[in-house]
Amino acid sequence: MRVRFTKWGGKRHHGAELVYLGADEHGDWLGDPVGNQWAGGPKSFVSVTDNVLLVPPDRGMTAMFYTEHPEQAFELYVDITTPPVWDGDLVTAVDLDLDVIRRFDGSWYVDDEDEFAEHQVAYGYPPELVAAAEAECARVSHEIRSGATLLASDTADPWRAVFRTIQS
Repeated sequence: MRVRFTKWGGKRHHGAELVYLGADEHGDWLGDPVGNQWAGGPKSFVSVTDNVLLVPPDRGMTAMFYTEHPEQAFELYVDITTPPVWDGDLVTAVDLDLDVIRRFDGSWYVDDEDEFAEHQVAYGYPPELVAAAEAECARVSHEIRSGATLLASDTADPWRAVFRTIQS
């Protein structure tokens, strides 16, 4: 299956082929194998570990849970997006710049606030889109701070196991 992120207005950002793992009360889970190429726009990178992506329903975000590795700087990377849309084996969302990142030591931060401010003007984000992105970012930040189950590493562990089983 394919995941595709765009920027506001349909500008290409990046995407990749992932493996559908299943769903639980938190949403749909996808596997991102080591060596996977994320490309399709100006931003491209290769996955250095096996990871799992959570696509929660009715939320403006996706959450990638990473496996610890010397080349992997963070454990959790939450992209603030428009609510992801499924169309068969394709899921798409508009990346709204803001990211909430948790390192393996538990520290966390909000990234790309400057880019979010710039793009509000450059891409003409409507006020309701800005408000939704800021509210989702605040919600995710609160969930990380409070240790909410949705974004706990333990929540991803069963899906990591499913992914390992599928790959073997």
